Amino acid sequence: MPEPGAPRRTPQGVPYADLQHIVNADGQHLFCRYWEPEGPPRALVFVAHGAGEHCGPYDEIGQTLKEQSLLVFAHDHVGHGQSEGDRMNIKDFQVFVRDSLQHIDLMKGRHPDLPIFIIGHSMGGAISILTACERPNDFAGVALIAPMVKMNPESATPFKVFLAKVLNHMVPSLSLGSIESKWVSRDQKQVEAYDNDELNYHGGLRVSFGMQLMGAVARIEREVPAITWPFLLLHGDDDKLCDIRGSQMMFDMAQSTDKKIKVYDGAYHALHHELPETVAAVLKEVTGWISERLTGSPSQGS
Repeated sequence: MPEPGAPRRTPQGVPYADLQHIVNADGQHLFCRYWEPEGPPRALVFVAHGAGEHCGPYDEIGQTLKEQSLLVFAHDHVGHGQSEGDRMNIKDFQVFVRDSLQHIDLMKGRHPDLPIFIIGHSMGGAISILTACERPNDFAGVALIAPMVKMNPESATPFKVFLAKVLNHMVPSLSLGSIESKWVSRDQKQVEAYDNDELNYHGGLRVSFGMQLMGAVARIEREVPAITWPFLLLHGDDDKLCDIRGSQMMFDMAQSTDKKIKVYDGAYHALHHELPETVAAVLKEVTGWISERLTGSPSQGS
C-alpha cells in the first residue's frame, strides 16, 4: 500500500496524476487510453482487452477507427497492465463488467447523443458480451474477436474442472500454467512482441482466476439464447486458446436478427495481430461493420 498522502502510482511506478485514468468503485486506479478523431465523432467505441494483456496493443484498431471519425476508448482491467490490483487475480469477474460500464457511462455523459459500440477480444469478448447483456438496449453493436464463450476443451476437461474446484478451496493461488504465446499468432514477430511486452502478464494462471473464467463462460452460455443485440463474430479456425465452437454456438443460438460470423482459415487467436493480410482483413471487417450500422445498411449472415 502507498504511504498516506503519497501519490498513487502504477505497478510500474508512474504517478497516476501524470496519466489518463479512472477510479473504479473499489477505489482502484485504472489506466485509460483514448483515440479521438480530429472532427466531431460519429460514435463511441469501447475496447475490452484480453486476459494477461493490456489496451496498448489495440493501438492499430484505435487509430484505424479514429480515422473513420470514431472516438475509441479503453482501459487496462484491474490487475492488468498499468492499472492497480493484484496481477491476474480478481474477487469476481463481474468487476470487469462493472468497470467497463462505468467507463462507458463516463464517455456517454460527455457525448450523450452518440451510438456506442464495443469491441472485445478473448476474455475481453466475454466481458463485452456480459456488459451488453446487462444493458441490451444501450449498444448499437458488439464486435467480438475470438471471444471466450467456451473454455478450451483441452484445458477444461471434466476432471480438470473438478480438480480446479477442489484446489480453489485449498490453494486458490496455485498456478495452472501460463498462456502459451506461440498460439497467439502465426506471425513470429507478433509472438516476440507479446513475449517482450513487460506490461503483459507472463506468470501462471491461478486456480482462483481460472474459476472466475469458468463462471463467466457458464453465465454467457445461460445468457446467449436471450441475446437480441447486433453482433459480429470473428474467429480463426486454428485458435488453440478460445474454442471456435463457442462463437458458432453464440451465432446459432442468439435471437439477434443482425448477426454475422466470419472464420479465418488457419488463423490463430489474436486476429488483430495475425499475419499482415489477416490483420488487414480483420480491420476492414470491423470498420465496415460499424460504418454500416451508422449509415443504416447492415449486411446479414455468415
